[in-house]
Amino acid sequence: MRAKGIAYDTGFVRRGDISLKKFDLDAVRRDLTVIRDDLHCNAVHLVGGVPERLERAAEVAAELGLEIWFSPYPLELTPAEVLELFTDCARRAERVRAAGAEVVFVTGVELSVMNEGFLPGGDVLERLTLLLGEPEGRAERMREAGGVLNAFLVDAVAAVRELFHGKVTYACIPFENPDWDLFDIKSFELIRTAEVAGVYAESIRNVVAQGKPVAITGFNTAAWRGSGANAPRSMEIVEFDDAGLPARVKDGYVRDEEEQATYLRELLEVFEEEKVDGAFVYLFSLAGYPHRPHDPGRDLDMASPGIVKVFDDGTWEPKAAFGTVAEIYARG
Repeated sequence: MRAKGIAYDTGFVRRGDISLKKFDLDAVRRDLTVIRDDLHCNAVHLVGGVPERLERAAEVAAELGLEIWFSPYPLELTPAEVLELFTDCARRAERVRAAGAEVVFVTGVELSVMNEGFLPGGDVLERLTLLLGEPEGRAERMREAGGVLNAFLVDAVAAVRELFHGKVTYACIPFENPDWDLFDIKSFELIRTAEVAGVYAESIRNVVAQGKPVAITGFNTAAWRGSGANAPRSMEIVEFDDAGLPARVKDGYVRDEEEQATYLRELLEVFEEEKVDGAFVYLFSLAGYPHRPHDPGRDLDMASPGIVKVFDDGTWEPKAAFGTVAEIYARG
């Protein structure tokens, strides 16, 4: 793999609420230094919904010599709002690139399900339920969503390229089937489940064989026993309070950091074998899901795909998966 990377959260914004309340550049610098020196990453996928934070984090990553995947991550926005976010971020990404950094602009992640206007439904759960619920007509619904998305991407990529002069990609769910002629790199959110395990490597081999560089983003699972078989839904073991915040772990789940570590080892070795251009583990940390070792019912980190466990005071420690990623990325 050329780009050995990980996603780094700068704060997701959903309907005005931001997931990461405090954005401390000193902490960002410490984390990104760990990502470079201890995880042996040479690239970082900066995700979030606040353009200023993305630019500041990108400047730090550039100083550290990391390749930057500058990734505005819109949630529950209209297409017009998404385009406004992209153009703001494209200007900022170009400033970082023009100063000498290697920057790839990510023109969205899973836009059709994460935002309004591409699929019916008032939120991501409702959209996925309507999309996947009835087998009859499912393929047609997926094609229609892909068509709406592609029409938007034609305009979005044109607007981004007017302002940003580096490489451009889009992180897709495979059913979205974007027009890859618009992009320099094909990026896929590919999370392995038990149902697709037998064809997972072959599917990657097929897209790599098409010639354009391929990156795999968005892959990981959480640290509970059995999560690897249900990786796309591994965060769904929590219950939420009246404010919509994660509150407790549902009964019956057992913490198992080795499950997450094994899952990542297997996927990263597939990516190496199939010669993908880049891989970006999702993700370094998730502050809103703290680790509470003495209170298993409220140990929200069990549901976190982060490879470090964050405590209530903001400090963190590596999980078993951290060592696995570091070992594989240190190779060659």
